[in-house]
Amino acid sequence: MPAGPPVLFVPPLAAPARCYDLRRGCSLAEHVVNAGRIGYLLDYGPIGFADRDLGFEEWVGEVLPGAIRAVSRDSGGQPVQLVGWCLGGIFALLAAAADPDLPIASIAAIATPVDVREIRLAAPLRPLARLTRGTEVDLLSVLLGGVPRPVVRRAYQLAGFDKYVLRPYKVMTNLDNTEFLAQIEAVDNFTNTMLAYPGRTARQVYRALLRDNALAEDGIDVGGRRADLGRIRVPVLAIAGRGDALAPVPSVHPLTHLLAAAPQVRFETAPGGHLGVLTGRSARTSTWEHLDRWLDEGTVRHGIRPQRRLPATV
Repeated sequence: MPAGPPVLFVPPLAAPARCYDLRRGCSLAEHVVNAGRIGYLLDYGPIGFADRDLGFEEWVGEVLPGAIRAVSRDSGGQPVQLVGWCLGGIFALLAAAADPDLPIASIAAIATPVDVREIRLAAPLRPLARLTRGTEVDLLSVLLGGVPRPVVRRAYQLAGFDKYVLRPYKVMTNLDNTEFLAQIEAVDNFTNTMLAYPGRTARQVYRALLRDNALAEDGIDVGGRRADLGRIRVPVLAIAGRGDALAPVPSVHPLTHLLAAAPQVRFETAPGGHLGVLTGRSARTSTWEHLDRWLDEGTVRHGIRPQRRLPATV
């Protein structure tokens, strides 16, 4: 299959970019490149106290659009196919909504919740967020610059509490299964390298997404522009994990009616939890096949242009 438009992987904040390259055989980046496509990876780098004032305006209004334009230039002016997991999918959708002129060919949003009312884990937090108006997150921002790495890591583990509790038993009963043990080790390494959430971003996520459910309502302000999902004008593929507690199927499915201006919206489900749907052992025969068909259709839509390396500018 010819390369077609370039693919840009967009990771979420707090999770390392290696989510797309978990391990050999369970690496979506490896799979995409082996299929002959041109792949790029956005990496935010380490996030610390000095980044506490960064928010959606920077990530969605500057960093991601800059990456999209750079990838388009590097590939000869072709439009870019975005692949975003979790908050990375939300960033991709918001960037397309905030600036319709970005050279985006399509968006694939994997495990991307847009209606938090359908997330059971968030249900107890929404009344608290309305009552406190996010003051607890403000305190973390002042004292620590955001939500620190250990808290982010523990929250991720608790989201899959049942799997976390049963894990020792599963390991003991699979000691002869090298593939299973390799996946467990890779997930451990991934979880142990979780990053911090910048303070301002944490407040925006907490208030706009959790408290106000803004993605399912009237959108989010990004640097003076209203990013309403109804303004997106590129094809969108949404994939939800059937075992995902952080982005359950009912929280992802509303994309099918929120993207009123998109020329095409396709919704698929696949086995796996929040990370498993992206890069679990069954992802290669489910999620990745959905994505392959989607990217192949992008090649048909936009054709093939030879990649043109532009000289670096100082």
